[in-house]
Amino acid sequence: MDLVLGRIGPPTAFRPWVQVGEHTLPLRLVRNVRARRYILRLSREGLPQVTIPRGGSAAEATAFAQRQAHWIARQLLKQAQRQSQPPPWQVGSEVRFRGELTRIQPAGNGMPNTVRLGTELIPVRDPAADLRLEIQGHLRRLASLELPRRTLELAAAHGFAVRRVTVRNQRSRWGSCSRRGTLSLNWRLVQAPPAVRDYIILHELAHTREMNHSVRFWRLVGTLCPHYQEAERWIKQHSRELL
Repeated sequence: MDLVLGRIGPPTAFRPWVQVGEHTLPLRLVRNVRARRYILRLSREGLPQVTIPRGGSAAEATAFAQRQAHWIARQLLKQAQRQSQPPPWQVGSEVRFRGELTRIQPAGNGMPNTVRLGTELIPVRDPAADLRLEIQGHLRRLASLELPRRTLELAAAHGFAVRRVTVRNQRSRWGSCSRRGTLSLNWRLVQAPPAVRDYIILHELAHTREMNHSVRFWRLVGTLCPHYQEAERWIKQHSRELL
């Protein structure tokens, strides 16, 4: 729900509450003479606020907010997830790489500004700082080389025509396929096991023939990747960790 712009008057003197699960939250009420309906939003502090339109009442605004308790709960959860800071990646931290938890280590051998992640040597400015952005940048460049090459190999092996392969920083999906045959893959696939990476690629290649998730589509996926359900289980277990 969006906040309608307009002149907003001062908060009303009435200070009601709304019950959200086990929590009782204070409810802020404001009047907006231009508003045509009751509007609910959540402040940065996590408190609900209802805008009261002309002719509205504090009692109806409170009842409106209570009817939207599930919406408030969802927004509070999203807000908490956005505000939570991921732990830093430092020397000694474990990062998933090609499916395995891999420890970030000093490169040694006279390379003080370089760290090692599995087989990868990664230049960094300060090995004592948070290395997340520098390591992610290296993995993204690695993905830009590996994923298109692997896609073309699988396409040739199974007789698919691919127009283009892009590697992107997708936050909610592993891959996608356009009607023109362009595949977009998430760079984080280099952090997944090779079998899961191949499944995602084959899944998107199957979409070049079936732009849906019909029975016929899944039959094709099963032919291309007989053990795809194992890959699906890994994705379900680890997607939140990587995305």
